[in-house]
Amino acid sequence: MENTNVENKEMTLDDAARVKVLSPGMMVFKRFIRNKLAIVGMVIIVFMFLFSFVGGLLCPYSQSQVFYTTDKILKDYAGATTIDQYQIQQKEGAELPSDIYSKTLIAASTGKYVFETRKGDVMGLGNVGDGVYVIYSLQSVNMLLRKNADYDAAVAAGENFFTDSKGDTYLFQDTGAANPDVYGATELGVAAMKSFTAYDKNTKFSYDFYRGALVAMANGENSFEADGKTYTVDGEVVSADGAEYAFVSDLNFNAANAGVFISPAYKNAAMEAVEAGQSSFTFADENGEEVEYVIENKNGQYTFRKYQETRVIDTYARPSKEHWVGTDANGMDLLARLMYGGRISLLIGFVVIFIEVFIGMIMGGIAGFFGGWVDNLIMRFVDVVYCIPTMPLYLILGSIMDYYQASATTRIYMLCVIMAVIGWVGIARIVRGQILSLREQEFMVAAEATGISTYRRIFKHLIPNVVPQLIVFASMGLGDVILAEATLSFLGLGIKYPAASWGSIINAVNDSYVMSNYVFVWLPAGLFILLTVLAFNFIGDGLRDAFDPKMKR
Repeated sequence: MENTNVENKEMTLDDAARVKVLSPGMMVFKRFIRNKLAIVGMVIIVFMFLFSFVGGLLCPYSQSQVFYTTDKILKDYAGATTIDQYQIQQKEGAELPSDIYSKTLIAASTGKYVFETRKGDVMGLGNVGDGVYVIYSLQSVNMLLRKNADYDAAVAAGENFFTDSKGDTYLFQDTGAANPDVYGATELGVAAMKSFTAYDKNTKFSYDFYRGALVAMANGENSFEADGKTYTVDGEVVSADGAEYAFVSDLNFNAANAGVFISPAYKNAAMEAVEAGQSSFTFADENGEEVEYVIENKNGQYTFRKYQETRVIDTYARPSKEHWVGTDANGMDLLARLMYGGRISLLIGFVVIFIEVFIGMIMGGIAGFFGGWVDNLIMRFVDVVYCIPTMPLYLILGSIMDYYQASATTRIYMLCVIMAVIGWVGIARIVRGQILSLREQEFMVAAEATGISTYRRIFKHLIPNVVPQLIVFASMGLGDVILAEATLSFLGLGIKYPAASWGSIINAVNDSYVMSNYVFVWLPAGLFILLTVLAFNFIGDGLRDAFDPKMKR
């Protein structure tokens, strides 16, 4: 009966009989799973891996897919500037010199209407009135103008030219002088600071129409003859046969988009709004719908803008059923970028730690086993690597990769290599210190006495005894590597657009407005970094306690 009770007695994990049959690995595992924080860390890491690698496969969006939306935005429709250069219409068959524009402006502003061109031709302006000038090619003639009725009539009208009974035109200079200079004049064109727009966009104006309209408007006449027709003038509108034919204005209008015809009616409405000092006006579009136009004036340059439905990038969209976490500044789905960014951050962390452990284990193992000058040489090299300023190095290498426009994949590889090459020295010192203490123990003396090779003594007997410390160091170092990568990407030295990492995603907090108004853009990535680093620290603490041989069992 007593034996049965002994057999049925429930055994606990702390019973000495139970512990003795457990392998060292099982003992470590049992101790590890007792640590609740370590289990929480493992759950978090498993979730992060599933979220990043499996979630990325299930997500319907890619990390660089840009989303668009339709929105009404204020866009430029037309621009207008006050005409401050003479618009010259050339007579059919005439040829004007290349510098006629500048010469006309100087002559009109100074009142010296006779001038010489760059090629030496003498030309002149016939002052019609109200800023309208007829351009002539001149030849000096010997003519006395005293008691000349045509000359007297021109002077009385304020003009500097006349046409005699034979139809010949003469231009004179120095009005009022006893013997003014007289030139025979041949008409080449007409100049005025006016813009003509046809009501029918297919209409082409003739030179006679330009000249007749400008002269009539300058002299305040209500009609004029041109091309065998009679035209009427009402303000800025010229009509023919009772229908509006042309609109004349002091503003030069240009459409913001090619192919858009700015109608005279629109120009008239815009000019009336400008003259009235209004900030906006309404005008019926082609469909008869009233559209509001906003007027912006910058030093005499007017911009007319209207609200238009436009396909724009869906930036900073709030979380919705289409985008569970929203979109970023580039209109990309944040959830997809968090998944793909987790791949990069976790991948860099594990690759860098693996390279660091590999290099540090070899260098530290050799230094600790051989000692002497080998140890001294390796440790001095470790000291040199320790002295390398990491941030300036990252800045220099980041600038080099920017100069050569390195791809996102190349940056990932270079970032892994650079961080590993700089970070292995800490592991090397840990391995060296452990091996220095282990190589003098009895099992190593026995191994040397049996003739085991140096390679086997280092990598079969010494290094396995250092592995527990390496595992703890690596698990806690993973968090540091992820933080370092996030910092570099935040500073623009790590992963570049369009590739994503958690650090590059929280780069949005560089803008204080985004940081305060669009928390959903950067907060999830920050929480993922926090949880991942915290999880690795929990796991590292759990492993450290599990490997501690002095832990109470």
